[in-house]
Amino acid sequence: MRDIPLSIVVAVAKNGVIGRENDLPWRIPSDLKNFKAVTLGKPIIMGRKTWDSLPRKPLPGRANIVVSRKLGTLDGAQVFSDADAAVAAACEIAAKDGAAEVCLIGGAALYEALLPRTDRIYLTEVDLEPEGDAHFPMLNPVEWREVSAKAFDPAPGDDAAFVVRVLERV
Repeated sequence: MRDIPLSIVVAVAKNGVIGRENDLPWRIPSDLKNFKAVTLGKPIIMGRKTWDSLPRKPLPGRANIVVSRKLGTLDGAQVFSDADAAVAAACEIAAKDGAAEVCLIGGAALYEALLPRTDRIYLTEVDLEPEGDAHFPMLNPVEWREVSAKAFDPAPGDDAAFVVRVLERV
């Protein structure tokens, strides 16, 4: 049994879009600060496309774990061919480092695969409806309860207002 909680960290537009052409379809530096605060010091799991989209690799201050069909080496990351092995490795790292949780940071296929095993969701709701080719799975509201919510007006450089919600599995 897994003792370390698995958390999703995701920004979702009003229409469910989370990505377009392997990038975020918005620029919200204020939320990126929140992302850093949530994930710093914790192992992060991501798919290969998410890894490829990072402007700076690896993300510093976090163990970077990548799930990819193509096994190989990536500078600064551990690579696994399946999500279960990635979660197991991330939990071992979290236990060794004293991290409170493991964070799943994308993309859509991993969110879908690991949502049933997720304990918490850090959900940024972006006040936009962009075109996109990656979507977050629908959440069943009876399975989740909101434990906090904070609304943010757009700061200079932000494309939109947003709300950060923390959801925990019921």
